[in-house]
Amino acid sequence: MTCPGLIISAPASGAGKTMVTLGLLAALRARGLTVQPFKNGPDYIDPAFHSAASGRESVNLDTWAMSSERIAGLVGARGDADLIIAEGSMGLFDGVASAGEAGNGASADLAALTGWPVVLVLDVSGQAQSAAAIAHGFATLSPTVRLAGVILNRVASPRHEALIRAGMAAAGIRVLGALPRREAIALPERHLGLVQAEEQPHLATLLGELGAFIAAQVDLDPILSLAGGSFGGQGRPRAVVPPGNRVALARDAAFSFVYPHLIEGWRAAGAEIVPFSPLADEAPDPGADACWLPGGYPELHAGTLAAATRFRDGLRQFAVRKPVHGECGGYMAMGAGLIDPQGTRHAMAGLLGLETSFARRRMHLGYRLATLRAPIPGHEAGTRLRGHEFHYATIASQPDDTLAQTIDANGAAVPEAGSRRGLATGTFFHLIAPAT
Repeated sequence: MTCPGLIISAPASGAGKTMVTLGLLAALRARGLTVQPFKNGPDYIDPAFHSAASGRESVNLDTWAMSSERIAGLVGARGDADLIIAEGSMGLFDGVASAGEAGNGASADLAALTGWPVVLVLDVSGQAQSAAAIAHGFATLSPTVRLAGVILNRVASPRHEALIRAGMAAAGIRVLGALPRREAIALPERHLGLVQAEEQPHLATLLGELGAFIAAQVDLDPILSLAGGSFGGQGRPRAVVPPGNRVALARDAAFSFVYPHLIEGWRAAGAEIVPFSPLADEAPDPGADACWLPGGYPELHAGTLAAATRFRDGLRQFAVRKPVHGECGGYMAMGAGLIDPQGTRHAMAGLLGLETSFARRRMHLGYRLATLRAPIPGHEAGTRLRGHEFHYATIASQPDDTLAQTIDANGAAVPEAGSRRGLATGTFFHLIAPAT
């Protein structure tokens, strides 16, 4: 099955595309439409908000890390909706310098692959008719990307809006809506992006306000008519090798960063997922074949994790006979210790010798291509994996064997190459898909 789609993008980050995406999802859902959300590129925060606004699970699509067949399968499996709305990442044409599986990760590559037209969100503060030049450039840069129109954001006054609309009309660019400045509707942020959806006590109210705001300022009927593309109609979900037949998965506010397409793929392959909460001092199910600790915010809960003796003892016992793998935050929790932003050290599980610190923040960001030197749950040594790294931790000590040979999207070696000790393995990068 398939349905038409649109990509909500912008010239740069911070233009308001997440606000517009959430508002459109909420407004169209209020109309009784079934809208399927997607997110371009590696991101855990935005999709959770998409799901809350739409009532359907949002899934990441990544042209650098995923093959076109894998993307088609993820889209095709969700073609029972009335409309697809995909939120872009960064600026429309922003990606890495070298191509990956199906592109360079830019939203424009996803638009070209799927045929979904682009709605460009423009921050027009500080300019008037000149905004049309920006829109015209985006409309004409690539013959494979179709610009459906623009939504003007942060409009100062009716006169400001009239000037911009005149410029857009002269350039042949369709204006689909104009949003006045409204700082009262805003989503709180922290260093990795928006605060998680589950941490928002009044999220339903906020999304309702966003939906009403967008419905009042944006022409919804033309937006529906401009959706296009028939991508994914023949696609079938690609298999994802699970870590085991029965997988103990850490799942709570400290360990929430796991891609939905991986869980879906594991279940499609017949795996049973058994969640447990380290923050609630729960140990992994001893009957599981493997344990997986996703990323998240362990530094915000380091004291609780250090005091969770049942979790730590149970994890150590599990790792004596069965594999345990951690990604980013999960990797740090498997280490010997974690120094929080205030400089206090907290003892972690000790499966690995890794010591990490947030006292001296340093951003690590980008795609990763890893060739495993040793197996991890679900993947043998020699397997090439595509993933993404984004954190602010520094390594104080990493005494264990190196897990993988890791390079970035430009082919440069990445020193944070993961660790292994016995059946315990961990990486700073989050797995997206095996490389073809």
